[in-house]
Amino acid sequence: MKVLIAGAGIGGLTAALTLYAAGIEATVLESTRALRAVGVGINLLPHAVRELHELGLGDRLRAMSATPAVIDFYRHDGTLLFREPRGIDGGYGYPQCSVHRGRLQMLLLDAVLDRLGRDAVRSGATVTDVTERDDGLTVHTRAGKVDADMLIGADGIHSRVRSLVHPGPDPLLWSGVRMFRGAARMPAFLDGRTMAIVKGPDGVELVTYPLGDGLVNWVLQVVESAPGPLPGDAGWNTPGDRVDVSARMADWRLDWLDTERLVTASEAVFQYPMMDRNPLPHWSTRRMTLLGDAAHPMYPVGANGGSQAILDARALADELASGRGLAGYEARRMPETSAVVHANREMHRSPPEDLARMTAEYRRNTLADRSSR
Repeated sequence: MKVLIAGAGIGGLTAALTLYAAGIEATVLESTRALRAVGVGINLLPHAVRELHELGLGDRLRAMSATPAVIDFYRHDGTLLFREPRGIDGGYGYPQCSVHRGRLQMLLLDAVLDRLGRDAVRSGATVTDVTERDDGLTVHTRAGKVDADMLIGADGIHSRVRSLVHPGPDPLLWSGVRMFRGAARMPAFLDGRTMAIVKGPDGVELVTYPLGDGLVNWVLQVVESAPGPLPGDAGWNTPGDRVDVSARMADWRLDWLDTERLVTASEAVFQYPMMDRNPLPHWSTRRMTLLGDAAHPMYPVGANGGSQAILDARALADELASGRGLAGYEARRMPETSAVVHANREMHRSPPEDLARMTAEYRRNTLADRSSR
């Protein structure tokens, strides 16, 4: 079996590694000309860290990550609402890893090129169309045509492959929240192993955590409108206004965090709309399927998007190797990821006084370190 993977992000590269480990040939088609270590922070939950350990990447991942032991929820006046243990301290068999997204992507890319060969990732190969046949498919890219047995769409929230699998209406849905993001070069706060979520007035919320290597990641969420379809002028990965971001936290009283320095010490500040899509009725055709954000974009409320992409990759490799194929993959992963999409929406809408209950339920239902796959 020869598999093509659209997208050299976290999900696509992990899929290439898991397929290779299962004895399945894979080639990654990447739209950009050169992959670079860009982005800000990402959290990998214990079930995803377990999969990277099994791929032989655990030690290198731990060396470049912070491993939070707890997440604290505060009001903007400094009141601690509640505290929840994370990773090993939360009773899981593996840690939670907070890592720079670009560094994680480069770790996965190096492993793919080392194990699968230097030609395993083809740059500048944006997927434009697909021709399916009984005996295979032809993937049309901006770098030419490629024949294979199967195509995996791991090409992100704006997935071209998703639009080929589902050509009908499939709007991006905006929560009404704009996210401002950065990674500050500054000492870690508190004990260096604490994540924090701060609930401010008017729905403003700060999420922050150490990344390791002297970086502190942060996301400031600001309510701009009622939820609905994403407007065309909502912007994506555009520069944010540092002055405006700092001003929204100027009156906060947090004796453990300098919120102004958090913004000014960041090399860049970007903004994104918080959005997802409704779960699909199916992910696959006979020879195409979806993975990660292409399959199930979700709010970043539970820090679970990248983790679910890694779990998708493992499940896909298992089901293809077992002979159950794409039907087995969908049956295994669609119910779980749909539950996370809906849980993230509910957590996003919950008031601070309900967060302890919601977080405990979310953890019980979606973050279990399951031994079965």
